[in-house]
Amino acid sequence: MEITRVLDAALRKAAAVWIAPRGHRGRLAQVVWRNGSLWVAVGGTEQDVPGLADGVPCTVVLRSPTTHSHLADVPVTAHLVDPDEEIAAALRAARLNADPTWREVYELAL
Repeated sequence: MEITRVLDAALRKAAAVWIAPRGHRGRLAQVVWRNGSLWVAVGGTEQDVPGLADGVPCTVVLRSPTTHSHLADVPVTAHLVDPDEEIAAALRAARLNADPTWREVYELAL
């Protein structure tokens, strides 16, 4: 799928996207790209994305990591998950916080 290649290329250099749950303004959020989905940790010491909830349709706005120009608006659906150890480790490794803690993890499925 073409959008998967675009996401893969863009997220190798930058791990932040704009997430806009239906009915809410977009919020810049750090994500992890794994297994064809975006994963985002929220709450606790992590970012908040107002309106993000299980089953909510969202738009992910992807920008170029080098030019910051608009690349794509990607429709996704948020799914509240209990991340497996691989995803949890990737989320911890991607964060700048010394000891990241989160309240919820969402898979943003294409």
